[in-house]
Amino acid sequence: MQVSNANDVKIYSVTSAARTAIPDWLAKKNAKSLKKDQEWRRRIELIQDFEFPEASLRIRPTRDGNYLMATGVYQPQMRVYELAEKSMKFDRHFDCENVQFEILSDDWTKTVLLQSDRTVELHSQYGMHYQTRVPKFGRDLAYHYPTCDLMVGGASNEVWRLNLEQGRFLNSLVTESPAINAMHICPAHQLFGFGGQDGRLEFWHPRERRRIGFLDVGAAVVASVGADALESLPEITAIRFANDGLTFAVGTSTGQVLTYDLRGSTPVVVKDHQYGFPIKSLEYHSSGNLVSADTKIIKVWNKDDGKIFTSIEPPTDINDVCVWPDSGLFMIANEGPQVQTYYVPALGTAPRWCNYLDNLTEELEESPNQTIYDDYKFVTRKELTTLGLDHLIGTNVLKAYMHGFFVDLRLYEKARAIANPFEYEEYKKRMVAQRIEKQRGSRISVKKLPKINKSLAAKFAGEGGADEGASDSDEGGKKKKGKKKSMVDKAKATTDNPLGDERFAALFKDEDFEVDETSHEWKLHHPSESRMAAAKRNFEKVEQENEDESDQSESEPEGRGSDESSDEFGGDSDNDDAIRFQNYNKKGKPKAKPSFYELKDGHAAIQKSSTSSSSAAPSQPKKRSFEERVKAQEGESAGATVSRTKAGNMSITFKPRSRRDGDEDEGFDDGGGRKKRPMGFSGRGGRGGGRGGGGRGRGGGRGRGRGRGR
Repeated sequence: MQVSNANDVKIYSVTSAARTAIPDWLAKKNAKSLKKDQEWRRRIELIQDFEFPEASLRIRPTRDGNYLMATGVYQPQMRVYELAEKSMKFDRHFDCENVQFEILSDDWTKTVLLQSDRTVELHSQYGMHYQTRVPKFGRDLAYHYPTCDLMVGGASNEVWRLNLEQGRFLNSLVTESPAINAMHICPAHQLFGFGGQDGRLEFWHPRERRRIGFLDVGAAVVASVGADALESLPEITAIRFANDGLTFAVGTSTGQVLTYDLRGSTPVVVKDHQYGFPIKSLEYHSSGNLVSADTKIIKVWNKDDGKIFTSIEPPTDINDVCVWPDSGLFMIANEGPQVQTYYVPALGTAPRWCNYLDNLTEELEESPNQTIYDDYKFVTRKELTTLGLDHLIGTNVLKAYMHGFFVDLRLYEKARAIANPFEYEEYKKRMVAQRIEKQRGSRISVKKLPKINKSLAAKFAGEGGADEGASDSDEGGKKKKGKKKSMVDKAKATTDNPLGDERFAALFKDEDFEVDETSHEWKLHHPSESRMAAAKRNFEKVEQENEDESDQSESEPEGRGSDESSDEFGGDSDNDDAIRFQNYNKKGKPKAKPSFYELKDGHAAIQKSSTSSSSAAPSQPKKRSFEERVKAQEGESAGATVSRTKAGNMSITFKPRSRRDGDEDEGFDDGGGRKKRPMGFSGRGGRGGGRGGGGRGRGGGRGRGRGRGR
């Protein structure tokens, strides 16, 4: 049984409402598969075949408590259940739907039914005994036992009286209301109560057959709630007298319930269901509570102060409610096939014919309970569209919750299988790939960053390395106070999970958690990084050529021959050793060489809007006039030109001279066997004029010279 806890009151759903959530277009399970269905095997059938093909309309027990009668569709029919056997005794079919029925005897043998085609049918054990018609469409009926008068109210200001002892119609009771929606007879003093369409409640004397008073319930609702909150004039849709003969309750079409005392004209309590649907049923409970039901919800609240006790919300719309006398058992006729049954132990014990419910509820309290949403899957509107279930929005199959819906888990799985028939094949491929990756874990592999959120993983990996270095530096001394603790668990950090926490492992595995660095929101939260990324796109890396020559130049410095004596440069050997030692770190690995980048054609190093004056020449050639471009071309042919862009960059344009026949290499001999390079620009864009005779960073060439030439 499913258990809900509304207002700290446990409510047990005896019928399995989750099974009715599967639409009819889905194929029903065959009999062989039911033995594997745990819900089917653990189900509780309070009464066998306690359902109708489409919906149930009215439900009522007999006065002796041994039988239960209910009407429903489709086809229109009446079913009688024998509670001692917990099964259906028989069913009878009608020509039209039932509006209301009354049980005339203590058992099921004599009943009268008001049908939707203005007919009144009298049924006995053998079937329909007699059938007659009323002048207008009927809406409710009541039976007066002392006089054997059957009163029918409907779309007229008259209440028709059919005397079952004489077998004829008597004089009608003429009211001031345009139509009668509901009626009830007080069980204590037999006072007639007729609820009208205009919101007026009239009281009639049972013996004198005259009106002795009336109440304007519609005016009381307008005064209590306010005219702005109401869409129409409140009509009376339900009325119920209490057994004490003094109090009664009235339900309106706008969703309000008012309790009155016959000795006063003002309502004692005004209870609003907040749904705006008509009140369908009212019932006084022996615990001192009043049970009121509209189309969506059943509320149980105190009749004296209106304090809510609990509420029951079935999965389908409510048509009628049967509260078992002196018990906590509720039977609900609704728009679903099954007649919903709920048991509230706090309101009373189970009836005699199903007293085992008390033992079941006690066992459920000792064991962990299943929540009401265990068999449901939460999906968003986007997922519904993907699964092709968006046409079910607004139906009973979907339960709206927050920004999505709850859908039956079995329906979700079947719809997902239909929407993606190759999902199982993709699952098999993923499992095979995971096993292969697991087997590769024992091999020697290069640590790589995960494919998802690579930049974030690199950031966490950098934090782990920084913390390690900080711990080494502070190993001999005291730790700094106020140091921020790292989020990275270095002991558990892996390539797939840089944080080292299993709770955040999906951050680097699931594509749904991937950070979109091109989105507008990410750029707003990381303005500096987005600007650096935009600026980096304007540069391209210069691939270094002649690495072998570079290595050779490092092993044999430029400017020193192989046959030169070491005495001539003996004073610089110590300096060379110091330089070579500086090129290696503590772990014995060579230092990383610097990378060079050059600006792409047509891009500026810093992208920003120009605020220069209109007199400044535009940087783009397309925006220049023909005259300006001709002058610029003449200036370029004359010699080197220096220009500055709007972004502040400086560019030099020149034409190199052709090499003459008598010219030799750029270097010249200084007479000592070493060649010197002229001061100027290097061939690869390095900074010339350095102190070394040809270092990569500050020299003119790519070699590391030993001389101190200037």
